[in-house]
Amino acid sequence: MLIFGAKGFAIEVLNILSENQYKENIVFYDDISNDLDNMLYSKYPILKNKIEVQEFFLKNGSSFTIGIGNPNLRVKIYKQFNNIGGKLTSTISSNSAIGHYDTKIDNGCNILSGVKISNSVSIGRGCLIYYNSVITHNCVIGDFVEISPSVNILGHVEICRNTHIGANVTILPNIKIGKNSIIGAGSVVTKNVPDNVLAIGVPSKIIKRIK
Repeated sequence: MLIFGAKGFAIEVLNILSENQYKENIVFYDDISNDLDNMLYSKYPILKNKIEVQEFFLKNGSSFTIGIGNPNLRVKIYKQFNNIGGKLTSTISSNSAIGHYDTKIDNGCNILSGVKISNSVSIGRGCLIYYNSVITHNCVIGDFVEISPSVNILGHVEICRNTHIGANVTILPNIKIGKNSIIGAGSVVTKNVPDNVLAIGVPSKIIKRIK
């Protein structure tokens, strides 16, 4: 398994693999940071260029996951590595709770410890769902949505692609949040939110458009 990134959220992804007792052929990729050695924790190789990545894929399989936050960056990384033969792969903590009935999780999701996802939920490609967040019944989460820690998403909510939900947000039932939007930390969303906006507050209010 190749983890894109070698700092920050990439370390959280490593923790998911450790929780799941996954130990074989874990490497990281970082072609930007100059302050990293060639090994992380003196154990895991850090690849530095795409040629090394392609060689790793040929020898060890093409699975990779994205160890970086930010929806737009995650989309860009997915496209880059998909183009060189990578297969976007989910990492789901064994300490999360996933509904048994009609719940679908697409490829490349990172789901951390303490997350609870109910029945009849759809999670799109490349989503990031942080510690202790709750997604209840009949919700639809679009591709590359980022859900920060301790978010509560109540029934029949739709969150469209590339949107970021800040920590400790509550989204009330039957709400739709548009694509490429940001909901600020601690907000309570009581009304639909359109595409490309920043909304913050209790209740949340749109404070600016995002280009």
